[in-house]
Amino acid sequence: MNNQYRLAVILIFAISSFAAVESHVFATEIGKEISVHNHLQDGDEFTMKTRKLIGHGRLLFRANWTIQEGGGRPLTKGTDSPLTDSSSPLVFPRNFNRISAPDTNSCAGCHNKPRIGGGGEIVTNAFITGQRFDFATFDHNDTTPTRGALDEKGKFVELQTIANSRNTLGLFGSGYIEMLSRQMTTDLQKIRDSLSPGMNVELMSKNVSFGTLARNDDGSWNTSSVNGLLASSLVSHGADNPPSLIIKPFHQAGGVVSLRQFTNNAFNQHHGIQSTERFGNNKDADGDDFDNEITRADITAVTLFQAQLAVPGRVIPNDPKIEAAIREGEQVFQNIGCSGCHVPKLPLDKKGWIYTEPNPFNPKGNLQLGNAQEYKLDLTEEKLDQPRLKVEKEVVWVPAFTDLKLHDITSGPDDPNREPIDQNAPEGSTEFFAGNARFMTRKLWGIANEPPYFHHGQYTTMRQAIEAHRGEANNSYIKWAALSVAKQNSIIEFLKTLQVLPKGTASLVIDELGKNKEWPW
Repeated sequence: MNNQYRLAVILIFAISSFAAVESHVFATEIGKEISVHNHLQDGDEFTMKTRKLIGHGRLLFRANWTIQEGGGRPLTKGTDSPLTDSSSPLVFPRNFNRISAPDTNSCAGCHNKPRIGGGGEIVTNAFITGQRFDFATFDHNDTTPTRGALDEKGKFVELQTIANSRNTLGLFGSGYIEMLSRQMTTDLQKIRDSLSPGMNVELMSKNVSFGTLARNDDGSWNTSSVNGLLASSLVSHGADNPPSLIIKPFHQAGGVVSLRQFTNNAFNQHHGIQSTERFGNNKDADGDDFDNEITRADITAVTLFQAQLAVPGRVIPNDPKIEAAIREGEQVFQNIGCSGCHVPKLPLDKKGWIYTEPNPFNPKGNLQLGNAQEYKLDLTEEKLDQPRLKVEKEVVWVPAFTDLKLHDITSGPDDPNREPIDQNAPEGSTEFFAGNARFMTRKLWGIANEPPYFHHGQYTTMRQAIEAHRGEANNSYIKWAALSVAKQNSIIEFLKTLQVLPKGTASLVIDELGKNKEWPW
């Protein structure tokens, strides 16, 4: 009887196991090659535990998108527009293009140094504005503008003029950066709204000045003395339509308001994956026979993954000579004026460390405030990627070494650090082809182990990047050049301490062995 019972149990277990395996096989579809087997449905983000939601975002960030799940965009450009020539779709052998994209399989393919979410080497440079071309070829037999070789003016492009070659920046600490920009934008708008006709006022937020905003006697707006903001943030259409004064902290020349906008842009441009919130539900926007390629909830997940990435910290070697050089270098850095733009730390107050989705300043094509339930994430939560910043007397100090302003750091029209295209001007306009010399003050936290350097990534040392500072930074450069070699070296030693720390590091300051170290910020 016992043996019969055991046999029955074994048979039942075998049958149920086979059924489970058969069900699993059916669900995964044998032979299918995809990276993401399960997408979130809109609303799932509010029923999942935070850690699981962020884990899904990490999966999406690492996913190597394939043609079997909507990877690629046969009939559309990376700008979201249809191809100039739909008779030449972006299918093999035209499915990838290093200049005009799609140019990578995953977010982590570029953002990986020193670990996932970080920067990238020169090989991962993105060619900003190259995506306005169907498929960059430089073929002089092609006479159709923006198809492969001619720009909007009918001029043949070269590698150096088709787009702006930009180094991949790290995303560590980016949740705090977005919240700082939101608070500062709100401050600037409150000052703007208090201004009466015939008056002017300084635009100041977190002790950072953006110049002076004025109103003419007729109520119209005068932004000629405002600085550090994009032209698009200064546009005004009459007295009742003031300039937005929105700070756009992402991209090296600004232009992107939020991590969410950055993500929606990147999925389409670099991978050919279209989000439902931008392209619509049940719509095959790019002609690849796939719709709903990535959901609103998916975008929230991958946005939160980026927002919660650890903040960079400092690595201070125990060698007394190096310690002394670091102390001196940090002081000299301030003495010669570098900290005027690379502000050592900015305050998040009024519970600004509570990251919310969506960003209230999101442009169209990205989730808008009120179109979905708000998601909240406490950036100081210890369960998130370590290390984290802490609340001190109702303030979180963000040591990013930036003022979130745009500055011209070039010496003039012949400076090779200028860019051929102004990405923030209308495509094909005079301003577009006038080029760009203004860049968002580089966040120095994490810089030391995320080479190469400068917006183009063509400098292999931080010293080269320092010595390229001209324009608005020329006074500091002159002071740098007048320093002794020892003092210059001390600044380099200070900058070398600013690193993305190993995953799971609890302290913001460690020694070269990874042990906690006491050090004043």
